[in-house]
Amino acid sequence: MSARDRILDLKRRITAAVIGQEAVVDLLLVALLADGHLLMEGLPGLAKTRTIKSLAKNLESEFRRIQFTPDLLPSDITGTEIYTGEGAGGTFRFQPGPIFGNLILADEINRAPAKAQAALLEAMEERQVTSGGKTNPLPELFLVLATQNPIEQEGTYPLPEAQMDRFLLHVFIGYPTDENEAKILRLIRGEEAGTMPSTEGKIPAQAVLSARAEVHAVKVSEALEAYYVAIVAATRRPGDYQGDLKKWIQYGASPRGTLALDRASRARAWLEGRDHVLPEDVHAVIHACLRHRLILRYEANAEGITRDAVVDEIVKLVALP
Repeated sequence: MSARDRILDLKRRITAAVIGQEAVVDLLLVALLADGHLLMEGLPGLAKTRTIKSLAKNLESEFRRIQFTPDLLPSDITGTEIYTGEGAGGTFRFQPGPIFGNLILADEINRAPAKAQAALLEAMEERQVTSGGKTNPLPELFLVLATQNPIEQEGTYPLPEAQMDRFLLHVFIGYPTDENEAKILRLIRGEEAGTMPSTEGKIPAQAVLSARAEVHAVKVSEALEAYYVAIVAATRRPGDYQGDLKKWIQYGASPRGTLALDRASRARAWLEGRDHVLPEDVHAVIHACLRHRLILRYEANAEGITRDAVVDEIVKLVALP
């Protein structure tokens, strides 16, 4: 079985467990294939945690869940130096924390204060944790999947821009349709009754690593590369375009935005069975790549303009190659 067949099998399994969220599952797999991190945002009860746990259940990996709370300490995430032995002959050794896994669920990440959130920064960007002057590498397959609730403000700490920029994609999960909600009802009822079919064998982790190598080989034309750059440049120099962009955008995307468009577009093209990127691949991932990298002005917020609406306007104004 090829790497793509295994990844499509993984997609089938997750979609069967998380009904009505095919677009979210696609973006989850894009993040996995592009070797990036994912921030999933949605109201309570919309299967954010279930989606991530379904991935871990069906993929050969070490799954770790970190429940972010106001009293969480950085060492609770990264680990700490502990003293072993007795008396003067003892030594300090590093005790790894839950970040040393393959799939890390940072549940309700905005529940913890900035010092705990910052513990993820080095791990997410450098794929390592430094403690006691020593650098401890993280596994090759390493993915942070964070969730947050957008409506509760009591006891929450908004993620700083530097933290948001570390996520490859920012995905919104919405309500299911009435038809899909009925399917969810029957699915959960079957799980509770124990009448669901037995779990299939897990997809080997090597399938993901092999798929990533194939994603790296997906071709991008020079015209599309210029399109990536033009889109991100429009967020930084909105005054170059007609309309309200200049009035809406205060700060644009960093170069990570361009890199995210490239990596996510290639992963999406590979999932679609192509060895080259098309503009439709860019448009399929552009909101998830850029919505968390834009800082809007007060005027935009006062007018009820969302970041997605700003991205839509950019897509209209920047010419296709």
